[in-house]
Amino acid sequence: MELEGLYRGRLIRRYKRFFAEVELLEGERAGEVVTAHCPNTGSMRAVCVEGCEVWLSPSDNPKRKLAWTWELIRLPLDPPGADGRREALVAVHTGRANAHVEAALQQASVSVLHDMGLADFARLKRESRVEVLLPGNDTPERSRLDFQMWPKEEGAASIYLEVKQLTLRESDGHGYFPDSVSTRAQRHLASLAALVAAGHRCVLVFCVAHDGIEDVAPAAHLDPAYAQAFAQAQAAGVEVLALGMQITLEESLSA
Repeated sequence: MELEGLYRGRLIRRYKRFFAEVELLEGERAGEVVTAHCPNTGSMRAVCVEGCEVWLSPSDNPKRKLAWTWELIRLPLDPPGADGRREALVAVHTGRANAHVEAALQQASVSVLHDMGLADFARLKRESRVEVLLPGNDTPERSRLDFQMWPKEEGAASIYLEVKQLTLRESDGHGYFPDSVSTRAQRHLASLAALVAAGHRCVLVFCVAHDGIEDVAPAAHLDPAYAQAFAQAQAAGVEVLALGMQITLEESLSA
């Protein structure tokens, strides 16, 4: 997956969740301040750092209200005054996570996919709608999961995958999800657990879009209900996989 022609800038501010004010730093438009779409509805805790370098992708679609989309940010990993200066690139566009995971599945390019038996399948469907009976409910609840996979083995139950992009790196150096309270993410865990109980295999995929993160965990300090639901889902048989997103600055975001 590649994004060509990214423009470098400096983040001035993010506002109203969906907008980012950016000063362009290169090319004929250097110094111009533009408004970019922020394709991330989360809190962007520890990611939305004003003054940091960012990269935008342009669009010439006349139907779009904003011609720019915020794609990447470069963040410091060390506190001010520390010896040296480690930095990390972070992909903020949450829509890229599913494309990254799909490419990894289709290309079977990651060894852990082979280890987990996820590299050889007959068909892969995006955004699969399911009906699940959650604990405490009398009627099934509709849910939508990111992928449904059918194994080549005849008669084998399908596999459901739910993808979560992870960008939060706390000061302890660990990666966490979610970056704020997310009842939607809690419901997804309950749906996966219910599908496992119905005989399916389910995998929660953390797409790690921060190249300074080496391990991940549920963010109990931000969303204790999610951490509890995560533990319950694992106990019910939901599998967990963390996939790193390789981020480069050769005018592309590569998987």
